Amino acid sequence: MIVSASRSLSLPAVLPGLVLCAAVTLSASLVEQLQMMIFGSHWIESLVLAILIGIAVRSSICLSPTFIPGIQFAAKTLLEIAVVLLGASLSTAAIRQAGLPLVGGIAVLVALSLVGSFVIGRLFGLSASLATLVACGNSICGNSAIAAAAPVIGAKPDDIAASIAFTAVLGIGAVLTLPLLHLLFGLSAMQYGVFAGLTAYAVPQVLAATASAGVVSTQVGTLVKLIRVMMLGPVILVLGAVHGRRPGGSPVNLRHLLPWFILGFAAMATLRSLDAIPAPLLPGMAAVSAAFTVTAMAALGLSVDVRSVAHTGGRVLSAAALSLLALGALGLCLIGLLNIV
Repeated sequence: MIVSASRSLSLPAVLPGLVLCAAVTLSASLVEQLQMMIFGSHWIESLVLAILIGIAVRSSICLSPTFIPGIQFAAKTLLEIAVVLLGASLSTAAIRQAGLPLVGGIAVLVALSLVGSFVIGRLFGLSASLATLVACGNSICGNSAIAAAAPVIGAKPDDIAASIAFTAVLGIGAVLTLPLLHLLFGLSAMQYGVFAGLTAYAVPQVLAATASAGVVSTQVGTLVKLIRVMMLGPVILVLGAVHGRRPGGSPVNLRHLLPWFILGFAAMATLRSLDAIPAPLLPGMAAVSAAFTVTAMAALGLSVDVRSVAHTGGRVLSAAALSLLALGALGLCLIGLLNIV
């Protein structure tokens, strides 16, 4: 299960966890290099390897609480910095290619997915609160959407834990499955980037899923995913309006409506489009973004304990899995309707 927010950002507090994340990251890089030496190519990217190794470590040993702050820092802060720096690699052409039709299509897809996921959850016997969390996590951005929606609807701790657990399991499954679907459906780099951005739960999962498909898929997937994330603001406002007067409901927290890293990503993309970032800095920024992303993936893996997730109700996982399949189908329909090539 994903751990809660970090209690301290002091260097002594985060250092043990950061060292552990770095060790997992180094292991993933070494395995990737070993694949290159043996097979001439890497079949599994370091991003995915970092997740798998992290899960193996977290699920096989009992981590000391000393490691938790650093793991949380890597999973959140380093990832957010990586996303901001990734904006510097986004070309103007990619932004133009998104266009209003795609943005509008994403908004419609999120709305349909929210309603569909909620209905599926209720059909599987989930409470309205849990079904809402599952729908938000599935349709928008996984744990971030769950964390933003939970206080607004007054969700119970058990519901929050269960919904986060499904996100951990299905999110990892999506990272491992999406590249196979890329080949199965014969999607172009642009189509696959859109598909991954529409279906993966989180930005790092989009990065991992598109890494093997090339830079175009990664850029487009990230852009689509961030547009999807921005749908969180309107959704939270609607939930706040619906639940604000109910017992247990709490006021909308504005910091959830537009996370700072989205603003940073947009600012970097704008600066790049204006040629305001010196060209010699771009390779270094890309390298730091990549390194921080892999480290964040290691932290994500270290936050998932299979032993805890195994106790999650089958109804939650079944409802979430069916919702994810429906989201994927909607994504393919959107690609077809918009004639994305």
